[in-house]
Amino acid sequence: MQACRKGRRAMSDRMQKITDESEVSTTELATVLGVSARRVQQMAQDGTIPTCRKGCFRLADSVQRYVKFLSDGPMDEEDKKLEKTRRVAETTMKASKATIAKLEAEELKGKMHRSEDVAAMTTDLIYAIRGAMMALPGRLAVDVASANSPAEAAEIIRREVNKAMRELSNYRYDPKKYEERVRERRAWEADSGRDVDDG
Repeated sequence: MQACRKGRRAMSDRMQKITDESEVSTTELATVLGVSARRVQQMAQDGTIPTCRKGCFRLADSVQRYVKFLSDGPMDEEDKKLEKTRRVAETTMKASKATIAKLEAEELKGKMHRSEDVAAMTTDLIYAIRGAMMALPGRLAVDVASANSPAEAAEIIRREVNKAMRELSNYRYDPKKYEERVRERRAWEADSGRDVDDG
């Protein structure tokens, strides 16, 4: 308080000229701001208006900070909830982007495949099986017709089915085919993006 009094005496000596260095007590600042001394103490505790030393405030700085505080508006509970929701959403968005980037890197390395690519490759396999099965009647018709007994006809059919199954068993996972499909899809997506931007 002694320092604040010295500041007031110096102010009085200079005909009460207020400068950036002018200091006031808690009560005097409360009077200038039109609030209670307790409110000034609360604002000092939460950092809204800092003290220059215990119980003393720089008048000009304190008034400017208080005006800014009022113009920004104190955050009520609803504002705090909205701010928290915004921070959570930002964090979730950043995590999602990081996950997508990781998955795209895994895809490019061939360690992970999109479901649509797997579905397309599986469809190719099904068509290969279908083609092999559809070819059987033509391959077997003459031989089965000339068979001497049902047992011989069954053996001819069994032999051809086993041959078709051996051919299909050579169908293997080929990373290059997946890589080619990924490149085609990415090129198509890039072209589609350009079309949208151009339109």
